[in-house]
Order: sequence, then C-alpha cells, then structure tokens
Amino acid sequence: MSGWAKKRFWAEVAVCACEGGYTLTLDGRALRTPAKQPLVVPTEALAVLLAEEWRAQGEVIAPETMPATRAANAAIDKVRGQMDEVTELLAAYGDSDLVCYRAEAPEELIALEERAWDPLIDWAAHRYGCRPRIRSGVMHGPQPKALLDSLHADVARLGPFELTAFHDLVAMSGSLIIALALLDRYAEPEALWQVSRIDEDWQIAQWGEDEEAAALTAGRRKAFLDAARFYFAARA
Repeated sequence: MSGWAKKRFWAEVAVCACEGGYTLTLDGRALRTPAKQPLVVPTEALAVLLAEEWRAQGEVIAPETMPATRAANAAIDKVRGQMDEVTELLAAYGDSDLVCYRAEAPEELIALEERAWDPLIDWAAHRYGCRPRIRSGVMHGPQPKALLDSLHADVARLGPFELTAFHDLVAMSGSLIIALALLDRYAEPEALWQVSRIDEDWQIAQWGEDEEAAALTAGRRKAFLDAARFYFAARA
C-alpha cells in the first residue's frame, strides 16, 4: 500500500512584508508552521528562498525537496524556544573539535590533515586571540578556557534562524571551528565540506566505499550546503 501524500493545493506563491519580517502567501493565505505559528522569517532573501521551494512543487508535495522551509519551521517551532540549550550543545563541540585531533599514523594522512586543518587553526588563533591545542590520537585534552569562552560567545550571538542553520553546519561537519569559519566566509561552503572529509576520504581511497555509505555522505553534504545557503539568506 502506498503512503498518504499531500497534494498541491495552491496556484500562486507570493512574498509579503509583514510585522517582524516577511512571510509567504499561497493564493493570498499566509503560511503557518506545523505548530500553527505564523511563518515569518527575518529577511526578504530567506522568504524568496522558501518561495522558490513552494513554487517548485509538483502535483504532490515532496517535503524532502524543501530544506529551507523545514529549517524555518524548526527555527520558529523548536529552536526559538530553547536557544540556550541549543547554544550549549553546539558550543560544546569546541572542546573536542575535529580539526584539533590528528592521526598518529600513517605519514600520508598526517600530512593531509596538516595541509587541510592547520590553516583553520591559524584562522581560529587570529580570530579569538588564543591558539587551539592540537592533539595526536583520540584521548581528550581540554582546550584553553579563553578559547572556549570566545567560541561560545560567537554561537550565543546567533538568532534562532541562524542558529538552526548553524546546528546542521556543526553536526554535518563534526567541527565547530569549520562551521564558524564558514560564517566568517573563510572559504566557500563546498571547500569547507571537503575539509571536513579528510579522514573519511583517505579511508575510502584505501578501502573503497559501499553504496549505502556513499548515499549517507551525499545526504550529509547536501544538508551542509543547504544549511549554508539558509544561513546566508537569513543574514542578507
């Protein structure tokens, strides 16, 4: 038996200014979130991004093709009500950041990590005035409190829409430093995604990759790039 699918019920999508920002209307009716709150976003650029998704729908609505709409709903219905908790969750990545933990062997992988990650360490040292400590192996070693406080402060400055996107940037890359560097426009999103994949790509080069793992990687890459697009639209 096929699952239930919601069919398209509108003809026209419009972006409208409203109190608190911008919203979308479908045939003149303002959109609401799944929790029945007004779907109001902070910038016109973000509203346009959402509108593109709604206009692109076919006869049957495909939620998986609407990442910006899902993120906006999450920002309003979930993240906005628990900003402190989400901030703490993400800032905690700073004490065990991907780019600070290096392989002990082989030399080829050590060199790959150095070329990809040392410039990010330099960026963080310059931005925060405190150099992250690099470790070899997987044993945890604490980062300087001054660095952790500065990383936390940057995350705490984000609004609910920015924080929603930032969550996926951190979760998909496994790195608070990579996500913060993206926000600072250190490099293009695709380049930073590739930087986050150094260890995995090296393993694939040695042993190959099965179809299931490749599909998961493709999904994570798309989520990372979608989150970057959402973040910068929310800041426009």
